[in-house]
Parts: sequence; C-alpha cells; structure tokens
Amino acid sequence: MSTEINKDIVRRFYEEVVSTGNTDRIQEFISEEYTEVFDGKRYPSGIEGAKSHIIGVRQTYHDLNISIEHQISEDVWVVSCITTTGIHKGEWLGIKPTGKPVVFTGVNVDKVVDGLIVEHGGAANMLGPLLEIGAVKVVGPGE
Repeated sequence: MSTEINKDIVRRFYEEVVSTGNTDRIQEFISEEYTEVFDGKRYPSGIEGAKSHIIGVRQTYHDLNISIEHQISEDVWVVSCITTTGIHKGEWLGIKPTGKPVVFTGVNVDKVVDGLIVEHGGAANMLGPLLEIGAVKVVGPGE
C-alpha cells in the first residue's frame, strides 16, 4: 500500500473510532495481530485489547478528541503528531474526576500492513494533563 493510503488508515482510525468511541468499527482498522509497544516492551493485544484500551480511555475522558496536526509516512510506518482534548470525568491513575479540561500533545507511531494497523507505540506529554487537573503542582524555591 502507498504511504498516503497508510496515513489515511491511521487518520481515519483516530477520527472515526478513537475520537467517537465507535469500537464496533475497530476491525476495519486494527489487525488481530495488533501489538502495543511501550518502553521497549511488546504487548500483543489484538482487536479486543485495542477495543478495551479505547473504552478505558473514554471512561476517563468521555468527550476525548484526537486531532492529527502532522503525519509522516515511510514504507509501513506512519508517525502522527497529535493534540488530544477531553474533560477529566473518570478516575485516572487513582485521581478522582475533576471535571477539568485537559489538552496534551503526543507522537504516535503506527505500523500498517495490508491495510490494517498491526503495531502502535508513541509518547505523550502526560505532565500537562496532570498539571491541568491539579494532580501535580509546580513548586518554586523554598516551597
């Protein structure tokens, strides 16, 4: 598949499934061999694992929306610079819901093979949302 088609698959997945919570369509975008990669470790999760992850995130941020700012693609790899918004309405990392809006940026790296996403990893600025909901406070000298 072309790099443009791969970018479109990833973009549509974030827009049509993740940002809407419509996990009934996940098999259109995610392979049964789907694997999450974090800190160099691989976590095979398949379609059901990807679905559970989306549902879990949306329980914390019911109105979650991911906007793709830029995409770069080479061969089977698609890199997406994203901005995510939501209202903290569910418990997150043991933090009770605050009702506060959050905005964070990140970079997602997805591998697309035969029209389906088979691997996902990336990095997100999690300090921003923690500051926004008041879970972390900035302290100055002498405090």
